[in-house]
Amino acid sequence: MAAAAGAGAGAGGAAAAALWSEVNRCGQNGDFARALKSVNKILQVSKDDVTALHCKVVCLIQNGSFKEALSVINTHSKILSSDVIAFEKAYCEYRLNRIESALKTIQSASQQTDKLKELYGQVLYKLERYDDCLVAYRDLIRNSQDEYEEERKTNLSAVVAAQSTWERVMPEDLGLRETTYELCYNSACALIGQGKLNEAMKKLRKAEELCRQSLSEDTDVTEEDTEAELAIIHGQMAYIMQLQGRTEDALQLYNQIIKLKPTDVGLLAVIANNIITINKDQNVFDSKKKVKLTNAEGVEHKLSKKQLQAIEFNKALLAMYTNQADQCRKLSASLQSQSPEHLLPVLIQAAQLCREKQHAKAIGLLQDFAEQHPANAAEIKLTMAQLKIAQGSVTKACMILRSIEELQHKPGMVSALVTMYSHEEDIDSAIEVFTQAIQWYQQFQAKSPVHLSLIREAANFKLKHGRKKEAISDLEELWKQNPKDVHTLAQLISAYSLVDPEKAKVLSKHLPSSDTMSLKVDVDALENSHGATYVRKKAGKLTGDNQQKEQGQGEVKKKKKKKKGKLPKNYDPKVTPDPERWLPMRERSYYRGRKKGKKKDQVGKGTQGSTTAGSSELDASRTASSPPTSPRPGSAAAVSAASNVIPPRHQKPAGAPATKKKQQQKKKKGGKSGWGYGAVKNS
Repeated sequence: MAAAAGAGAGAGGAAAAALWSEVNRCGQNGDFARALKSVNKILQVSKDDVTALHCKVVCLIQNGSFKEALSVINTHSKILSSDVIAFEKAYCEYRLNRIESALKTIQSASQQTDKLKELYGQVLYKLERYDDCLVAYRDLIRNSQDEYEEERKTNLSAVVAAQSTWERVMPEDLGLRETTYELCYNSACALIGQGKLNEAMKKLRKAEELCRQSLSEDTDVTEEDTEAELAIIHGQMAYIMQLQGRTEDALQLYNQIIKLKPTDVGLLAVIANNIITINKDQNVFDSKKKVKLTNAEGVEHKLSKKQLQAIEFNKALLAMYTNQADQCRKLSASLQSQSPEHLLPVLIQAAQLCREKQHAKAIGLLQDFAEQHPANAAEIKLTMAQLKIAQGSVTKACMILRSIEELQHKPGMVSALVTMYSHEEDIDSAIEVFTQAIQWYQQFQAKSPVHLSLIREAANFKLKHGRKKEAISDLEELWKQNPKDVHTLAQLISAYSLVDPEKAKVLSKHLPSSDTMSLKVDVDALENSHGATYVRKKAGKLTGDNQQKEQGQGEVKKKKKKKKGKLPKNYDPKVTPDPERWLPMRERSYYRGRKKGKKKDQVGKGTQGSTTAGSSELDASRTASSPPTSPRPGSAAAVSAASNVIPPRHQKPAGAPATKKKQQQKKKKGGKSGWGYGAVKNS
């Protein structure tokens, strides 16, 4: 601004000189709004003054009016040449997120000043061109010495952390001293990219401590300001907890950060996305609330492409879990158009089709993708095989798996195929899988541990399914590799015994003798061990009379006293017991069978509600001596004994017995067809 004031003073006139002095003073005080007013007054007098236009652009940038500043530059492009205004133009484009335009402006400048180089590094970082960005910052640190060196080192460490996180590049040691919390934080991010979570957590704790120390020196900073500054560090701590499986702790810390309501929309979007991944298909209502934070304005400019892509994937999955099929298809199709070679969009579409019971269509979709993108065909075919197994088509799933050439020889694939073929009782195909895998290792990795392990498993499988003749070649190969393996030799002899007994006899000579195979086992120690189920009692020492008794062979051992048997309660010693008491009643000589016709007098027999002849004898109300009592509702006594006085609460409306009779008759008409609901009329 001092140079601008000198230029204005040379323009002539006391008024113009006063205005330039005002502009200079306001610029030094940071009052750019007032400086802008003075510049506008100067431009009213001299609208094409280059210095005044330049000052106006600077004032607008300082006030945050980037669009207006860029408009002034474009309007006066003939007066404001690229050499004069290149930095300001590129900076406005950068702040307006027109990153590609900013890069072109910087590259078109004839002279690359330090300011342009600084901005160039920022632009490259935004474009995620980390290798070029690393070179730019190294050049800046090497060739500049000012008060901004610490900021440049921080930016350099941020580039290294981004390479480690997004490109999985092993970061090199830059020799940066971690004296600030920003440097510690970036170092922790680089460690997370390498999977060194415990070390990263230590770095974050150190960053938290340094941050509190630096902010405590400023008396104007409140505790809330400190917590807001620490939010990004705590967010990264919660992310490490989530990766370590401590989801409850991570969720608690995430929610604490959200309650602080930080102004960084990028941080809020990342935390909301991570909470959604913890919830998965549970707590869907909370996930739907959190997803709104990922849609905040400006999020797309704060996060990297991979972060934004991950958020969109999770949105599509959430739509699937909440049964929003159309939304899910729309999001996954949009993702596929942005990244045609990416697996997740097509997998989400296939999952949605499976939820709609359209398995055939899902498999067709996956098949088309595998043909169009052979590089990703293996993972797609694995998913297709899983769908086939879910449908019960195990054989077809095996065919799909065997078509993945790069995985055919892998032990995991061999194990899966053999298990599936065994389930389908296709032993020949299972043996063929073993044979192909063994041949591959014989050609490329002969006598490797995996090769010998496959031969062993193939031999055991063949022996298990009675294919001893086919197992001989595998057993011979194993025995050649380890002639001292007695177990393999025994298996080989057993196999030859059915095919070539003479060969089995010859091989049996290689078995070790019984003396060499005998095991020196301490039986007493084995029986007294912790796992023994039976412990032999130790015989006590014999002394004195006991020794004499043991020596005397003629002595008889003491007999144990027999307990007296229990007698029945009704036992009478004077009466002779029935000799046929042990026989069933029907087989005894005096059994005559049951007499017929006694059922009439049995009480409680017959259909529900029916009465017997004998029941009249049990009715105390019919005896002459008994006083009149209240009869049971609906009983025969209630109808016949009209002279008896019935209490009011036991009284029934006239015709009640008749109604019951009708209902019973209706029941009989139904027969045995089942129970039904009938309409009951009030008489």
